[in-house]
Amino acid sequence: GRLLTQFVDDLSNWYVRRSRRRFWSGDQAALATLHTSLETLTRLLAPMVPFITERVWQDLVRPVTPDAGESVHLTSWPDTDRALADPVLSEQMALVRRLVELGRAARAASAVRTRQPLGRALVGAAGFAALPNELRAQIAEELNVGSLGALGDAGGELVDYAVKANFRALGKRFGSGTQAVAAAIAAADAAALATALREQGGGSVTVDGAAVPIGPDEVVVTETPREGWAVESAAGETVALDLHVTAELRRAGLAREVVRLVQEARKTAGLDITDRIELGWSAADSESGRAAAAAIREHADLIAGEVLAVSMTETGSDPGGHRSVSSELGVTFWLRPTR
Repeated sequence: GRLLTQFVDDLSNWYVRRSRRRFWSGDQAALATLHTSLETLTRLLAPMVPFITERVWQDLVRPVTPDAGESVHLTSWPDTDRALADPVLSEQMALVRRLVELGRAARAASAVRTRQPLGRALVGAAGFAALPNELRAQIAEELNVGSLGALGDAGGELVDYAVKANFRALGKRFGSGTQAVAAAIAAADAAALATALREQGGGSVTVDGAAVPIGPDEVVVTETPREGWAVESAAGETVALDLHVTAELRRAGLAREVVRLVQEARKTAGLDITDRIELGWSAADSESGRAAAAAIREHADLIAGEVLAVSMTETGSDPGGHRSVSSELGVTFWLRPTR
């Protein structure tokens, strides 16, 4: 039951959310994957939640699969085909999600809004260099950054490091020699040791003239971000966000605020999530209105794609449709479903 709860969360809050554009476009692979997941999940859950799974079976599975059993409770337990599993991809996706969580934590600590795009994020983690571009793009989109790079490329520009021994972990391995190893860790080059632990999965210190290997769990690394950066680390993995917001990035952030406002207007107008719309807009002759207008003009394609607008028109008069006003941005929107 606990494993299924985790799976439902992964399916809903990661796969479905990350794949919404594929669903909107009718991507058959994405739809087939989701349907297979729900059909299998329904059979697995049936003994624990018998009534809702039966309803899902009748409403979702049987209309699509004519030869499906008459009831979910008359079907067989799903068979396992371990040949379908991709352990490397699973490990890489787990790394992606950990890095996304670190990046979100860094944003929260810096108080930078999630919708405000940032120029870059730098990542330090074992396995990051091997991530394919498709998975790197997932991280960049989730963190709303323009580019990803390796933390080592920035050298000491991001953080000041401090290292100290984790006596509990060291004691298990070194016993009476723990103090000597701890002293060697304290005397080591903190930045070099932290980088080795993060990127190579281990480092070494010199004790009585001999190199002693050290693991990430045996050293406590403290990273203090320098001005203009937000840095978050856990278990030897680090994400650093460049907090410098240029005028171009600020306009991109305003465009995402516009997307949010139009999406709220869609809900208020009672539109279905897949309804296409015609969108009209007008900006006030004020500082905020002029800034918003520049952002809308520059990012019109992005806005239209996000809100499913088949057309976007800057207008000086009321073109009809559902009207929504943002006093904060100084913009008025009109939207109506396409005929």
